[in-house]
Amino acid sequence: MFRFKFTGLLPAALGLLLLLVPVCAKAQTAPNDREHEHFLNAELTYDWVRDSEGHPLRTIVTRPNNSRGKVPAIFFVGWLSCDSVEYTHGETDGFGAIFWRLIETSGFATMRMDKEGVGESAGNCAKTDFLTELSGYRAAFDSLAKYPFIDLDRVFVIGLSNGGGTSPLVAQGHPVRGYIAASSWGRTWYEHMLELERVRLTGNGKSAAEINSAVKQFTDFYSLYLIHKTKPGEIIKQHPEWAAVWYDEPDGQYGRPAAFYQQLQDLNLGETWSAVDVPVLVLHGTADPIMSRADSIAITEIVNRKHPPRAAYVEIPGADHLLSVHSKLSDRVVQEMLAWMQEQLSHR
Repeated sequence: MFRFKFTGLLPAALGLLLLLVPVCAKAQTAPNDREHEHFLNAELTYDWVRDSEGHPLRTIVTRPNNSRGKVPAIFFVGWLSCDSVEYTHGETDGFGAIFWRLIETSGFATMRMDKEGVGESAGNCAKTDFLTELSGYRAAFDSLAKYPFIDLDRVFVIGLSNGGGTSPLVAQGHPVRGYIAASSWGRTWYEHMLELERVRLTGNGKSAAEINSAVKQFTDFYSLYLIHKTKPGEIIKQHPEWAAVWYDEPDGQYGRPAAFYQQLQDLNLGETWSAVDVPVLVLHGTADPIMSRADSIAITEIVNRKHPPRAAYVEIPGADHLLSVHSKLSDRVVQEMLAWMQEQLSHR
């Protein structure tokens, strides 16, 4: 975000985006001298997939120590911002804590992928659009089949922030046992951004009159930007009277190109989630300034309208966008995830 994971992108949320360091490890040697993770209860495999542009992307696979035969797996779909999913220093934020605790305690295999230009992956994240990024996630999901220890009939997908909303697009017909969408969205990107701007302006101490005036301008601004596919800089040239409301780059936003968000707007998440006929768990922090309750609960409502009662909605009291309370991941988050996944596995 946004650590959509939106690190450093929304001034009002900076304090929120900014913890058990592992003691020892049994890890496969990484292919270079770059620092890597070390887990007490899991071994690592580093591998590669390619996106639709041919960029090699780093995948990080963990397997529980001393596991025999096939084990369930978690495939993670990451956030919006250009931050690595590899947390070499442990639980440095809430999303990293989710990775570490699930890897160390679940008994599941896991897979993560660093997007273009992040970590050891090739490409340029700041110039990569959503569809190209999605092609990388799809290639990574396809690659689960190469690991003999992964039970392909017991794969869960956990999407964080932006990745929660778009996670059903990743599997492409492969069996999925269930989806967990954390701090996520299920409406249109246009609706999400208008609500986000109101929250941002309120957090910046603007008066009610100033907020309403700015939101009226953003209504037209985001229509041109997201729906009519005009870059922000071009919009400002056409409407110099809106220059004061725009706070980001002329050709993009939050460190990603304009095309990324225009492609998000093109998605029909109502259609996407309506087609999901497996269990879904939606987690939302009540103090999340980035993804609202309406953003998150939309997923639950869409799924249950078509396939009741497949989806469950859980609020984490006082938790921010990274599902942390006072800068530490709420203990309830991983407890809810593990209990829910074990419940799904108990049903044949």
